[in-house]
Amino acid sequence: MRIVLISDECLEFVSSNNSRIQTKFKYLIEVIGEQNIIHKAIVDKIVNTKFYELRIRADNQIRIIIFAIDHDNFNESKKIILLNGFIKRTNKDYVKAVNEAKKLIGKYKNEIV
Repeated sequence: MRIVLISDECLEFVSSNNSRIQTKFKYLIEVIGEQNIIHKAIVDKIVNTKFYELRIRADNQIRIIIFAIDHDNFNESKKIILLNGFIKRTNKDYVKAVNEAKKLIGKYKNEIV
């Protein structure tokens, strides 16, 4: 069992999308919380960062930035926080999203300890 924290920014992003994406998001959160091993098609490491991405494939390429709090390997972590979301159009979108995630880590540091 994995503890999944969700930032206000992430919830705001998800709620701004259509009901199909919101439904898929809720389903994937259940999967992440209940399953120890998560396939790369759902959660993958963002290269050269300490963050992971949750991939929501519906309408657009929706991504949610994840930070594994208690372990460097997502599959071995027991506590994660979903920080922020974005629509992937180009690889440049990752730079902005990761920079925002770094800021949010500071904001939520008391909750993630």
